[in-house]
Amino acid sequence: MEEEITFQGHKNVLSLHSRTIEITKDPNLTKKGDCILGVSANKACNDLNSSIKDRLRTCGTVVKISIVVEPFEFQVSGYGSNTLEISHGHDIVLRKSNYVDSRTLAVSCDKSAFDIPRKLVTLLTNSETRGVMKITIE
Repeated sequence: MEEEITFQGHKNVLSLHSRTIEITKDPNLTKKGDCILGVSANKACNDLNSSIKDRLRTCGTVVKISIVVEPFEFQVSGYGSNTLEISHGHDIVLRKSNYVDSRTLAVSCDKSAFDIPRKLVTLLTNSETRGVMKITIE
């Protein structure tokens, strides 16, 4: 089971947060959003396929996330939880912690924004750069 979300870069992408990774439908980004990797996403939590959301709401479901910004690909692994809402209309957040709100897609992730290679992040500081977040559930 797989779903893809497209997004674009922004001049204020920092990718320095130690606990989360986020993409947003919002077109703008301030430097306070140091977990945000991309803007103008074509989907948020609320837009995801219902079968994917149902699987993510099962404890122990393994989710693999690939962040592709040519020529780079960055892998994150995390888990679903029966407490996930997956209902936010603008954002998707991957968390190292078990904290859940409407923006949370996966918990107990093995990486955060800080772990993303700087070469990939540098590409995303250009608003012309396009990226894809691929969500895969086995």
